[in-house]
Amino acid sequence: MFKIKRVYDTPAKDDGFRVLVDRVWPRGLSKESTRIDLWMREIAPSTGLRKWFGHDPSKWSVFKARYEKELDSKPALIEELLKLEKMQGVVTLVYAARDTGHNNAVVLKEYLEKRMKGGS
Repeated sequence: MFKIKRVYDTPAKDDGFRVLVDRVWPRGLSKESTRIDLWMREIAPSTGLRKWFGHDPSKWSVFKARYEKELDSKPALIEELLKLEKMQGVVTLVYAARDTGHNNAVVLKEYLEKRMKGGS
């Protein structure tokens, strides 16, 4: 099972294996306080895409499509996350964005769930 959670929220036991999926380390937090098991910055949107989006909800559908296309070009990283989920049971994709509904972790979780169901 994949879950998503803001890095600023308190880590919990039921988070399972915590993977930070942002390209940039979250401001004001130490590695110890975040309880991050793996920082997978390469799975994050490209710097250009991230800056273009700027967490503007009006750009959400285009951002989502562009990010999914970037994810298509990273099969080894996707496979690594899918294997982690099989081994750990629960993998929480951790992100820093304030907007809980419009961020890369939301897209990544949906993308991974489609792969688990055999979709493309």
